[in-house]
Amino acid sequence: MNHTLTPVLEARLEAFAQLGRALAVFATEASWPGHSCGLTEQEYQTFDRTVRQAYQRNGWFTPEQVRHAAKELAVMLAPGQLEAWLRRYAELGRERPERTIGIIMAGNVPFVGFHDLMCVLLAGHRAKVKPASEDAGLTPAITALLGCIAPELAEKVEFASGKLGEVDALIATGSNNTARYFEHYFGHLPRIVRKGRTSVAVLDGTETDQELAALGEDVFRYFGLGCRNVGKVFIPRDFDLDRLFLAFFPWQAVIQHHKYANNYEYNRAVWLLDRVPITENGFLLMKEDTALNSPVAALYYERYSDRAVVEARLEEESGKLQCVIGHGHLPFGSGQCPGPADYADGVDTMAFLLGPGQGT
Repeated sequence: MNHTLTPVLEARLEAFAQLGRALAVFATEASWPGHSCGLTEQEYQTFDRTVRQAYQRNGWFTPEQVRHAAKELAVMLAPGQLEAWLRRYAELGRERPERTIGIIMAGNVPFVGFHDLMCVLLAGHRAKVKPASEDAGLTPAITALLGCIAPELAEKVEFASGKLGEVDALIATGSNNTARYFEHYFGHLPRIVRKGRTSVAVLDGTETDQELAALGEDVFRYFGLGCRNVGKVFIPRDFDLDRLFLAFFPWQAVIQHHKYANNYEYNRAVWLLDRVPITENGFLLMKEDTALNSPVAALYYERYSDRAVVEARLEEESGKLQCVIGHGHLPFGSGQCPGPADYADGVDTMAFLLGPGQGT
């Protein structure tokens, strides 16, 4: 059901939409386009400098990958998409006490915690943010960028350099190990605690060459480090792996990245020493394995005879999966293109922030 947006919420929405327009310009690596982007030349250059320098602080955050992440955020922040998403929540139009929401962010891909921060601010709360050490300054930088457009929103964001401190509720993302820590120390609070997940693709053999090429985006974007990256493919019994290698060929330059190359050589050496059968093409290792989560520079595959058996297993393993790509699931190439309503782990963050534990 669609609900009317209040003037306050419309103003917040417009601030994020303007942020999206600015990010779209950054994504093109263009020089300052003038005040039409909503920023002064100095404000624009300050953020652009952070994008360029992120690689020095986190070797996985190349300028190309950071700008791609900015482009995807710009798509997510399109005004029509934001408005349709927010109109689903009648509670947004009601008064509620302002709470302080702690956000403990991951740092595996650029801007990975932005959606949580946006939800907190749109819900009318304050945010106390603990970025991951791998964040490379991107979250403070995009918050400062929002502050150039809507200072009243950025003023509601505090960054914790040490312990998170007192908060009224928590959104935390981490590994299975850190999730236990979060549950122990924040068990008395309303909370969303996310564990490690991965994504898979299911091929049925009818995929076009274009679809398999798009799958390369799901496998290689952000060097495969995201929970929305495909780390495993289920393939029919008679599927020819050469079709995948041919489709993935445009990504061959990934091996020029030193951290990715180190992972490739390490995993290759270990598997060869253990006499594990692998198939490789110089930039990707493919290993037949029943596990879901492959290491960096590798892609697991599992052959099947009955698609229904695969679908039943995916349902059984749903708690470990972020996305499933393939016919009947998400389109090929869309894994790293979530919309505002595509919540991590399938938990509605906005509903959590508007729920009874948050003062409504």
